[in-house]
Amino acid sequence: MCMGFGCNACGVTGCRIIESPRERLIAILTNSFVPCNGRFPTLIAIITMFFAASFSFGSGIASCLLLTLVILLGITATLLVSRLLSKTILKGLPSSFILELPPYRMPKIGSVIVRSILDRTLFVLGRAVIIAAPAGLLIWILANVNCGGASLLDHCTAFCDPFGRLLGVDGVIIMAFLLGFPANEIVIPIMLMAYMAQGSLTDYDSLSQLHQILLDNGWTWQTALSTMLLCLFHFPCGTTCLTIKKETGSWKWTAAAIALPTLTGIVLCVLLNVVCGVVR
Repeated sequence: MCMGFGCNACGVTGCRIIESPRERLIAILTNSFVPCNGRFPTLIAIITMFFAASFSFGSGIASCLLLTLVILLGITATLLVSRLLSKTILKGLPSSFILELPPYRMPKIGSVIVRSILDRTLFVLGRAVIIAAPAGLLIWILANVNCGGASLLDHCTAFCDPFGRLLGVDGVIIMAFLLGFPANEIVIPIMLMAYMAQGSLTDYDSLSQLHQILLDNGWTWQTALSTMLLCLFHFPCGTTCLTIKKETGSWKWTAAAIALPTLTGIVLCVLLNVVCGVVR
């Protein structure tokens, strides 16, 4: 779980240390419930713009506390879903953890560096390229090919809009997460590209500029909160999915790893939308 805060793909790889196949599979399936490094910028930006800014003083401390609550929510969901899986489809006896200390040996720095580069960095980067290249082409086509006076991206966002409204967001946000499958870092640039009708990924100069763009496109505190829930609970990135397939050897379990966090996010957003509707 802790490795997943840096990269869910590395967290999945780190599950190799678990000897029990059943418990290793549970750890793999629930690793994406904790936010990886690619999701933190989105979470921090939304917290700063829509929630911490309402504090007249101590906004930095408020941001830290709210982000901590989001992380604790992800950890809680990890533990609850792990327990649910261990009591249902992956039922079995829990194994004990025994750590045997081997004889001390001097570390071989060269070997450690080489193995780290080959086993982790190059393999993860290779899988990222496999996903990123076709996805980048797809994003460019959707943003630049017009049909009926509007880009294909506009048609896709309009199609997704009714479903997004059920979750308290809009079609642009849904498409941003779908097209952000290669890397979570590009979710906000995709939103800006769609909102501003640009032909390429667009970044923001400051949080105040981003905040104003989002407000101009109908964002409220509920939209921000629902987006945070979707950011925390949605399908893992493409690199993580390929890593899950490699570690489990099964597309079935890969699909389960995609469905579990996504369904959790959808249910939480629908509940939030219903509660907010009742309150209003």
